[in-house]
Amino acid sequence: MTIEREPTLGVILAGGLSRRMGGGDKPMRAIAGRPILAHVMERMAPQCEGLILNANGDPERFASFGVPVVADDAPDFAGPLAGILAALDWAALHRPEVEWVVSAAADCPFLPRDLVARFQAARRAENADLAVARSDNQTHPVIGLWSVALRHDLRHALVVEDCRKIDRWTARYPLVTVDWPTEPLDPFFNANTPEDLAIAEDLAKL
Repeated sequence: MTIEREPTLGVILAGGLSRRMGGGDKPMRAIAGRPILAHVMERMAPQCEGLILNANGDPERFASFGVPVVADDAPDFAGPLAGILAALDWAALHRPEVEWVVSAAADCPFLPRDLVARFQAARRAENADLAVARSDNQTHPVIGLWSVALRHDLRHALVVEDCRKIDRWTARYPLVTVDWPTEPLDPFFNANTPEDLAIAEDLAKL
């Protein structure tokens, strides 16, 4: 029996400060001749009913990518949860037919092409509200599947309770963790430093 694909909006989280990369827009650094962000979008677009980019500052610097740029509206640079909240709010306003948002970091150029399908299958199987990725026994909290219905709860936790740690918030709900293999490469490899960029160049050849 074929299960109809559940509409899922993709958000690429690019709201970080890139301190370990020396500042600037880390997703604009090049791997294999293209910005990291282009690699991330190429992986995510076929899996999603549209993409948005969570980024703060002047959105025009991302204009060439042709996707809506959504800034945090939670105060005091509240971290990845603020970007996820912004995406859930955007989905509720602009895509009310979409009940799910999948998030990924903007510095992960090798994301799995079955990310959304496996998240949704695992969520259904476990009757979970949320899903998170894991590889090599390490969870990746920003690579997750989020219910738009939880956006008000998330806003309260973030703004009123100052709950900024992703796994502290997700622990409140039924959560399923989905494992991916790390051969031939870890699909959640992220380029945080200039040294990581050199490694990514080699991985891109695999």
